Amino acid sequence: MRNIIYLIALLFISVGNSQQLAVLKYDGGGDWYSNPTAVPNLIAYCNDNLGTNLEEEVATVEASSVDIFQYPFIHMTGHGNVVFNTADIENIRNYLLSGGFLHIDDNYGMEPYLNKELIKLFPQKELVELPATHPIFNIYAKFPKGLPKIHEHEGKRPQAKGLFHEGRLVLLFTYESDLGDGWESPEVHNDPPEVRKKALDMGANIIKYVFTN
Repeated sequence: MRNIIYLIALLFISVGNSQQLAVLKYDGGGDWYSNPTAVPNLIAYCNDNLGTNLEEEVATVEASSVDIFQYPFIHMTGHGNVVFNTADIENIRNYLLSGGFLHIDDNYGMEPYLNKELIKLFPQKELVELPATHPIFNIYAKFPKGLPKIHEHEGKRPQAKGLFHEGRLVLLFTYESDLGDGWESPEVHNDPPEVRKKALDMGANIIKYVFTN
């Protein structure tokens, strides 16, 4: 019954005039607040290129807050430690099972901490690497090789991994790509325009996939 109520709330929000995205605030000491211009820039890009009607202002929502159910798409990033307590786990799990979507973008160094928390979130599920043929790489811009490499850290190949529930992708983890750095304003990292465009195009793919599937 509780999940049904949450689902109804998400559906109600989705038919409004505009939708707001949020950044997840979590415990553990990791810098959840990094890349402050990233999501606002992605929103502007999607509104201009996809015809979306996303609110310009990005919300911040805590992992255990009931407010999480107000947002159809939540972005999470950082460099370091991630800790979800029992209330966080239950809340995020209910959110995802009720129709919400969580995109986690490793800003470098998050992956080993995140993995142990995702096991708590869905003990019976595993992150699965998405093949380059998955629609998320082709729904707006075409990425025939899959997730693009935006920033080099350890020279590892970029990977997009997902958690599925009843065939629906509910969580996307982008690793060794650093999309968020590519979404940031040009002066932050001095990325060439073609690199920023790749990052923003991939971000637009994610947004379009989430809102049309």
